[in-house]
Amino acid sequence: MPEPRTILFAAFEPSGDILAARLMAELKRREPTLRFVAFGGPKMQAAGAELLEQTTEHATIALGVLGEVQNHRRRLKVLGEWLAKNDIAALVPVDSPAANWSVCKQARRHRPSARIVHLVCPQVWGWATWRVRRLERLSDRVLCLLPFEPDWLGERRVPGVFVGHPVYEHGGAPPQPVTAEGLPVDASVKLALMPGSRRSELESNWPTMHAVYAQLHAEVPGLRGVVALRDPADRAVFDKVVEEAGGLPEGIGVVAARTEDVLAWADVSFVKSGTSTLQVAARGVPMVTFYNASKAAWHLAGRWLISTPTFALPNLISEWQGDGRAVPEFMPHFGDPGPLADALRPLLTDPEARAAQRTALARVGSAFASVDFANASADGLLEVLDPPGTPARNNG
Repeated sequence: MPEPRTILFAAFEPSGDILAARLMAELKRREPTLRFVAFGGPKMQAAGAELLEQTTEHATIALGVLGEVQNHRRRLKVLGEWLAKNDIAALVPVDSPAANWSVCKQARRHRPSARIVHLVCPQVWGWATWRVRRLERLSDRVLCLLPFEPDWLGERRVPGVFVGHPVYEHGGAPPQPVTAEGLPVDASVKLALMPGSRRSELESNWPTMHAVYAQLHAEVPGLRGVVALRDPADRAVFDKVVEEAGGLPEGIGVVAARTEDVLAWADVSFVKSGTSTLQVAARGVPMVTFYNASKAAWHLAGRWLISTPTFALPNLISEWQGDGRAVPEFMPHFGDPGPLADALRPLLTDPEARAAQRTALARVGSAFASVDFANASADGLLEVLDPPGTPARNNG
């Protein structure tokens, strides 16, 4: 019987904890003897990983940038010492390329025969495209969550495979029953507001969302809003930002860890750009998305680093399909609430406008219809570990 194989995972965000745990569960189902070791979080640990360190809950946010750099250097020292004593079949870096490039270098240095399979393609197609050369050196395959990424990577000699996205599992249906308990029942028009979870995102984007909602609440009869925070731990940061912005506008509530409930309740969503736009698209909720940026930083560096005129994930997929943009996006945005209110107003007041966007979002979802994330990502990893022609392993 062959020796059990060890796969090292490295995730540094809560979203990465979720993705890695789903992949681990499917790998364990197929090969029960696999050993998982990780920089990761509670979901990975529950899936069977031995944690070298808890790294996904932003426990070091108070350290600031310098403190986090020093903390990461310490982690790399721990990793190097561990790799010097332990062999691995593969490293799976999960998203967070800024942290994971150095992890990949450690694996190449200490275990050069180990395969490196990235779970989530770094957005090298969107900004700082020269990073693709680093990806070429530090990967054997990329498991891509977006359908256009493998073609883009292939043109640059980086092997990638589309593995779908967890938000489109079960055909885009919510992963569990939702409940409207605690959500406004007296609303004739319902707006979900999703400002992000990082302190910097909340500080940058919430004041604009506040101003947009206040304007629309005065114009649209029966409008009610609910802010959907990712985690209860985000509430303290959000409350501080709200206080600085002058309090919550009239007719708005706040919930945490209930995004699926809020999306099931909402008619329209106002979303900070990012992965959350794909979650909203999968649920078929019409949206407007934006991201505030510093005008000075944008003109100094951002416009030279960014290589795409489109940022929102549903729009990138829709354009790849040849359909143009599916949703209004404002990126970079510099804080003016007027254009955002103008984009939201027809969605809030015109059922035909909402229906048209739902049709566009359904078309986006069709790109994911035949790809199951857990199965496809496990296939993509195991094909690298066991290329065609490799004798079958006895996993009993």
